[in-house]
Amino acid sequence: MTHPLQTRPLNICMVSDFFYPAMGGVESHLYNNSQCLIQRGHKVIIITHSHGSRRGVRYIAGGLKVYHVPAVIVYSNASLPTFFCTFPIFRQIFIREQIDIVHGHQAFSTFCHEALLHARSMGLKTVFTDHSLLGFADASGILLNKLLKFTLSDVHHAICVSHTSKENTVLRAALDPHQVSVIPNAIIADQFRPDPGARDAAWITVVVLSRLVYRKGIDLLVAAVPHICELCPRVRFIIGGDGPMRINIEQMRERHMLQDRVELLGSVQAADVRSVLVRGDIFLNTSLTEAFCIAIVEAASCGLLVVSTRVGGIPEVLPRYMVTFAVPEEDHVVEALLEAVGRVDDRASHPELAPSHFHSQVKKMYSWQNVAERTEQVYSKIAHLEEPPLIERFRRYYGCGLVAGKLFCLVAAVDFLIGVALAWLWPKERIERARNFDRAKYAAIVAHNRILANAPASSFQQPDHAAGF
Repeated sequence: MTHPLQTRPLNICMVSDFFYPAMGGVESHLYNNSQCLIQRGHKVIIITHSHGSRRGVRYIAGGLKVYHVPAVIVYSNASLPTFFCTFPIFRQIFIREQIDIVHGHQAFSTFCHEALLHARSMGLKTVFTDHSLLGFADASGILLNKLLKFTLSDVHHAICVSHTSKENTVLRAALDPHQVSVIPNAIIADQFRPDPGARDAAWITVVVLSRLVYRKGIDLLVAAVPHICELCPRVRFIIGGDGPMRINIEQMRERHMLQDRVELLGSVQAADVRSVLVRGDIFLNTSLTEAFCIAIVEAASCGLLVVSTRVGGIPEVLPRYMVTFAVPEEDHVVEALLEAVGRVDDRASHPELAPSHFHSQVKKMYSWQNVAERTEQVYSKIAHLEEPPLIERFRRYYGCGLVAGKLFCLVAAVDFLIGVALAWLWPKERIERARNFDRAKYAAIVAHNRILANAPASSFQQPDHAAGF
């Protein structure tokens, strides 16, 4: 289904270290937003780093082209910072695909920062989307905030996924709030329909789906589970996800002999998330920091009551009657879970708590088509902005700090000179332009295959040589 364009068709390049086959909120955002922008008539490609043997150019559903660029992975799926080494290949891709706007995602992504720097050296329009919250006191936060300030000093517009995230980003990067928009994440609600018959009526099931890392509050989970199991004999837990803190959950289960009450699923594929959620009555999120939690939206769409820590942008995500909040402390998490258990028992007498009502409300609140339309408005806003002179770019970088400002000016100057050298060695005219994906032909093939899939078996003639089988 196509949608009317609010601006001329644009060639957009999404860049991030975080994309499929890795799983997460950023990966989901990139894929779904790109698909909807393609449906609205734009050309969208994605640049990410290689994943194992997955290198080179690949097409995925809907004609979305993905460039898997070889890179060294250093930590948590982020690539090794090189500053200038990616410029030649990024420049080739930008020119081949005739890119108008480069859209980087996630402050932790090296590819994002480097692509935005190179794009500005080439005079392209740039947008940045921040998906996380960062502090101001720890060493990693201070360093990353300074890097973010460098990158966003010369970006045309920034997008955040919640108002809390916007405040955080504006403070971290010293941005003009008018240059930052709030566009939340979304889900495909039809893929998260309730199934009351999937749950076990003999139990009140609490589902946890999360990366098992410190930032997701796994310490709180480990402390709360034994207390809940002791206080509520009918409660059991289903925990999906993997990570370095899985061993903590396994040790807790062994120590308290809760093997029959705590089920560990390990890593859960995206296609299996709904089948896990519909087994539960309550979804528990114990994150210590979160800009926008897609998991609680998916859980509410499946009809689960949500219990979550009140951190970051989470209070903005769901209506109050769908979620019970807790301070990120053990006792408060236990109290919130006990309150939710009581609400499960009373659910039949409250129509507003019916799973079908939860699903219909979430479907009205969140859609990727709306996200794509609002993103398109940002693109339209910056598409015709005049390119500032090089000295203006240096002025912005110089204002990033007494020492850092001079260093950033040096980096930008070197990158610009490398761009000049590349333009001399490989002029634009000598770089072959890529052919656009034929969406009309693709749609015809998809429609034909659907007809064949739905046709009755009797409509196909069996060849004579197969009669004996």
